[in-house]
Amino acid sequence: MSGDKAAPLPQTYPERRWLLPSAVLHELDPDALPEGRRPRRTARDWLVDFSAFLIAVLVGLAGAQSLTHADLPPGVATVDQVVGALACATVWARRRWPVGLAVAMIPTGLVSTTAGGAAMIILFTLAVHRPFRYVAWIGGISLVLTPLYFWVRPDPDLSWTAVVSFTCLFTVTVIGWGMFVRSKRQLMVSLRDRARRAETEAFLRAERAQRLARESIAREMHDVLAHRLTLLSVHAGALEFRPDAPREEIVRAAGVIRESAHEALQDLREIIGVLRTGDGDEAGRPQPTLAALDALVTESREAGMKVALDNRVTEPAGVPASVGRTAYRIAQEALTNARKHAPGTEVTVTVTGAPGEGLTVTVRNPAPDGDVPSVPGSGQGLIGLTERATLAGGRLEHGTERDGGFAVRSWLPRARRQHLRTHRRT
Repeated sequence: MSGDKAAPLPQTYPERRWLLPSAVLHELDPDALPEGRRPRRTARDWLVDFSAFLIAVLVGLAGAQSLTHADLPPGVATVDQVVGALACATVWARRRWPVGLAVAMIPTGLVSTTAGGAAMIILFTLAVHRPFRYVAWIGGISLVLTPLYFWVRPDPDLSWTAVVSFTCLFTVTVIGWGMFVRSKRQLMVSLRDRARRAETEAFLRAERAQRLARESIAREMHDVLAHRLTLLSVHAGALEFRPDAPREEIVRAAGVIRESAHEALQDLREIIGVLRTGDGDEAGRPQPTLAALDALVTESREAGMKVALDNRVTEPAGVPASVGRTAYRIAQEALTNARKHAPGTEVTVTVTGAPGEGLTVTVRNPAPDGDVPSVPGSGQGLIGLTERATLAGGRLEHGTERDGGFAVRSWLPRARRQHLRTHRRT
């Protein structure tokens, strides 16, 4: 991926933020807040917190009412109610310190009946916001102390067994409900994270496809235009160094220059058309295949090159068009390189192959006479040829030989479609 681009992140329900808890919004979009800053309450949080506080107060009032019928020492009911009121107030801070408040509710519940509602709400919040190990320890201790509490302070209306059973069942229900809410929130965050990753991967795949398309078009432009422009350079150089050449030769060279320029413009126009329309290689004029090698060699000879073609392909009609086009581009680029780096030498193009054996293309030229000036940007065409051969399922080798000559050898599979299917399976 390019350095100045980043995958776009999905928006987090901008029109429904008030319906989600602030903790969930923070999990869905953790970068929305500065580090260390707590998320602000949403409208839903305010509604839930007020409802939880109201429930805790109502349960506390019911507990305070039951204290009037209990036989308690003087002042105990007052302490019970004060502690219960403080416990109800802590409901507003339960999201910030769920573990600490849940631990504090254990001794608070032993001394205050009116704090029962706040204790259950805080235990529920603990189950929602913290892992199971915290809930198991704190909830387990509360369940173990429940029989002891009602043994010390029995309920005036219910038996010890009934009230203990009901309280334990209610505590387990609250914990289970909180864990269920936690699992739903984790599922929501997980699905949102998957959606974000899917969008990022889709963005990267699209960008990679665009990059591959640009590289393919760049290779095509290099293969086509380099060949045409090299012909122009050769004939223009001949006119420059031989201004006294016969008129017929000057006319022929000018014709070749005009024709090569026209072909280069036509090829460039077709490539730009592919960029505009998004069509594939089959758009525009028919693409060159193996059968166009004779025309390529003839064109090179007309440009003054010495080229020998040895075409020994069995059943050339059975060669797939994509493989033939790759072989043509390999021969074209190799001839262009020979014209630039070894001018005046005789280039030999050998093409062999049979069904089941693949297609072999070899282009060789001897060492040039004298020193040849280096050409800027050399080597890029050979890199492109290697990529072409690899994409076609074949291979390409190039290098200097013992006698100083240079050779390009490539092998391409003839069963192109079958190779692609096998490659996809692996």
